[in-house]
Amino acid sequence: MHQALPPALRDAVDDFAEHLSRVRNRSAHTVRAYVTDLVSLLDHAVRMGCVDLAELDLSVLRSWLARQRTTGAARTSLARRAASARAFSAWAHRAGLLPADVGAALASPRAHRELPSVLRADQAAALVEAPSRQAPPTNPSPTNQARTDPKLPNQARADAERTDAATGPASGPADGAEAVPLRDRVLLELLYATGVRVSEACGLDVGDVDHGRRVIRVFGKGGRERSVPYGVPAQRALDDWLRRGRPAMVGARSGNALLLGARGGRLNPTTARQIVGAYAETAGLPRTSPHDLRHSAATHLLEGGADLRAVQELLGHSSLASTQIYTHVSVERLRAAYRQAHPRA
Repeated sequence: MHQALPPALRDAVDDFAEHLSRVRNRSAHTVRAYVTDLVSLLDHAVRMGCVDLAELDLSVLRSWLARQRTTGAARTSLARRAASARAFSAWAHRAGLLPADVGAALASPRAHRELPSVLRADQAAALVEAPSRQAPPTNPSPTNQARTDPKLPNQARADAERTDAATGPASGPADGAEAVPLRDRVLLELLYATGVRVSEACGLDVGDVDHGRRVIRVFGKGGRERSVPYGVPAQRALDDWLRRGRPAMVGARSGNALLLGARGGRLNPTTARQIVGAYAETAGLPRTSPHDLRHSAATHLLEGGADLRAVQELLGHSSLASTQIYTHVSVERLRAAYRQAHPRA
């Protein structure tokens, strides 16, 4: 469809894509979505007889959205496509390609926002601990054999127990089968402990982890950088992964990536979603995605008394309106607050 556009319109699409990527610093996913919407809009404009970009007007934009609605597009999709049209119109007007910003008057349907899917605290705990419930290795270490083998003399078993006590858990690199649960555990812990997006978690480098302050450096939407704290359980999972798991999976394609896939490259967000879903199913939980863990982290923070602005900063929301959806609270908490605060309670 892009190649079928007139050359002038095709060049405008390419210039707008470059503007989004280089000037606005939008992610590749965002650029792809905007360009897809724009190509659809301009294709519709050409079908209506617009051979030059200057002929694009509000009636064409409204006709395009109306056609999208008749083909079954959801309200959220229509809202995003209207936003794409407005962004392109504003850019084209500034660039001198449109005599006026015709998209400024384009209204979009208000997207219906459902309450997010949220796990209970005990369900979230069961999910992040699921990788630790993997069966132990089938080949025990020599000290484990000495400690458990009834045929060995008592002195040998005592020596093995003293060795275990002195050295603690196995600290050497794990094999491939042991490394995967360690990777999965740190992925789940970070998603729930920090509330980061799955793409942000997969984009972390080893150097982005500040072990002393227990914070990670995250690059969110638009390349905005923020620091997000994490707790002691996540720290333990990170230590195990970096000490034992990552060395077993590292390869030529690993670079500085914190989380690695089976072939040694950076963990893919699609794979991360599959990991979360598989462990949720194994734990007997409802269908769960990484974003559900993000929703759960935000909700549990607010229910624990965290300030809404602090949660906004942790999640990396540019607008407080995006964070306010998490202000739904349990009836029990509302009743407790009422009894505590109201003089006639």
